[in-house]
Amino acid sequence: MTETAIEIKNISKKYPGALALDEISVNFPKGQITGLVGPNGSGKSTLLKIITGLVVEDSGQVKINDLKDKRLMDQIAFLPEINHLYDWMTIKEAINFFSNQYSDFSTKKANELLDFMNLSFEQKIKALSKGMVARLKLVLVLARRAPLLILDEPLSGIDPNSRARILESLISEYESDFQSIVISTHEVVEAERFFDHVVFLEEGKVLLEGNTDDLRAERNKSVQELVREVFK
Repeated sequence: MTETAIEIKNISKKYPGALALDEISVNFPKGQITGLVGPNGSGKSTLLKIITGLVVEDSGQVKINDLKDKRLMDQIAFLPEINHLYDWMTIKEAINFFSNQYSDFSTKKANELLDFMNLSFEQKIKALSKGMVARLKLVLVLARRAPLLILDEPLSGIDPNSRARILESLISEYESDFQSIVISTHEVVEAERFFDHVVFLEEGKVLLEGNTDDLRAERNKSVQELVREVFK
């Protein structure tokens, strides 16, 4: 039986004028890569922020690796969709900042990833393009050895020619015996071959979820084709 990395039970979240999540229950398997897919406004970012403790649910419960306190940030490395970096910093200062913030951060690994991402220490964050900021955010998350990686639109702003190469790097750094990954993305074509598990979310409800290979076999469709079928 597959162990569970994240257990979502009857989670609801309402904002003024909008129900973001409607009593959803879903499990994310341990040691696997789960794709969280859905259109804009489906509740993906809200769900990820609840998992990381950045947003408080109205009702329901989240467990991370069987721990009820989901706000233990040493358990989670989170890449938000927004740019959360201080633009006055250089890349070296950002790395030093993250190294001081997180005991599981590896400066050596960050340096190796910088080379791969074609970034350098002296560059100012405010001078980086959107794609370069996206690559730096990935460096800072992948340099941590947290049990759970939560990535919200990690390919946003990255040019199509680089996406496959960067995904390959992400997967090569992933330790399946220790880590679990959740990736929220619109870029299903590039990412679906890496998904072990997939969750389809729309209007705050889970429409379909399961093992990716099983869903492909049952429906005789790729994940991209399932996206078109599920989100008509």
